[in-house]
Amino acid sequence: MAETTPATDATMSACPTCQSLFRPSGRRRFCSDACRRLAWDRRQRLTPAPGRVTLGGPPLSIYGCAACGSRAAGEQRCERCRTAMARIGLGGICPHCDELVAVADLLIEEVMPKAIT
Repeated sequence: MAETTPATDATMSACPTCQSLFRPSGRRRFCSDACRRLAWDRRQRLTPAPGRVTLGGPPLSIYGCAACGSRAAGEQRCERCRTAMARIGLGGICPHCDELVAVADLLIEEVMPKAIT
C-alpha cells in the first residue's frame, strides 16, 4: 500500500488565512480559532462603515423681515429694524451667489407651474 503524504492526501485542505494544511471536520474552514478570528477581523476592516453624506453644513432656519426684506439664518430678530422676523423654512447659503436661500423658494420655482397669460 502506498503511503500518502499530507500534500497529496485528498482529505487535506489549506487554511485560507495561513495556508497551512489541516484535516477539516464538519463545516470547518480554518485550521484554528485564531485563524478564524483573524479572517473575521480582516473582513470587518474591508467593509466600509455606512456614513452620512454631508451637504456643506447643517440645515439652518431662514427668517425673513417683512419690513425691510432682509434675511437671516438662525436669527429671529432683524438687525436693521429690530423687529421679529417670520420663519421662511429650512435653507442655507447658495453656492453660486452666497445669498441665503430657503428650500421653499427653490421648490416653488421648480414645482409650481407658471401662470399662462
